[in-house]
Amino acid sequence: MHVSEIMTRDVHLVSPNETIAEVARQMAENDIGFLPVGDHDRLVGMITDRDIVVRGVADGLDLQSKIGDIMTTDVKYCFEDEEVDDVARNMGDVQVRRLPVVNRDKRLVGVVSLADAAREQPAVAGTGLKGVTVPGGAHNQSEPSG
Repeated sequence: MHVSEIMTRDVHLVSPNETIAEVARQMAENDIGFLPVGDHDRLVGMITDRDIVVRGVADGLDLQSKIGDIMTTDVKYCFEDEEVDDVARNMGDVQVRRLPVVNRDKRLVGVVSLADAAREQPAVAGTGLKGVTVPGGAHNQSEPSG
């Protein structure tokens, strides 16, 4: 099964020029904790609710500070035509719960999560989740964002 068959397609992209307050409000209104950051449909970063707290609020940044100042720029992603089991294992290896999905032109087309994989292939998602629960990883807040 390909990632394109299970991913969320209706993905909102925020600009690196949006403020912490604007993005936090969007997250609250949509009950989400992760947003891709881009220039049109080109992926340039990711922002999580945890990034806002740890890299923004905890560091004393003003709510009018730009998301580009605190976003993760080392973006991990997958391709829409990759197999779900391969992507879920990779998510465990790099310790992330969700990934932006791009087409072969590297245009953002969706987001896939371990929860999406679990609905279709529970055993594979479990393998990915096992890797995510190990301390550290690609988006560890104690490491610089880029």
